[in-house]
Amino acid sequence: MIKKEVVIKNKIGLHARPAALFVQTANKFISEIMVKKGNSTINAKSIMGIMALGVSHGETIEIIVDGPDEENAIQELEYLVDNKLLDK
Repeated sequence: MIKKEVVIKNKIGLHARPAALFVQTANKFISEIMVKKGNSTINAKSIMGIMALGVSHGETIEIIVDGPDEENAIQELEYLVDNKLLDK
């Protein structure tokens, strides 16, 4: 199991398109992937779960990955949050 805290840097947070990209990326992996914000932990492969967290700009989430491809999953999700979700 790998845990990694990341800060959401894009202006709109994990809403709409960024949430969909995050879920789409998570679904590429076999591992179980969870996202924790405060006391709430949800399945990162669920668009409704990600949207329900209400993650805004500047907030920190913890990505928790457990499974056979956890290393690749955590790296790709961290890269996505740090680089690809940034506002153009």
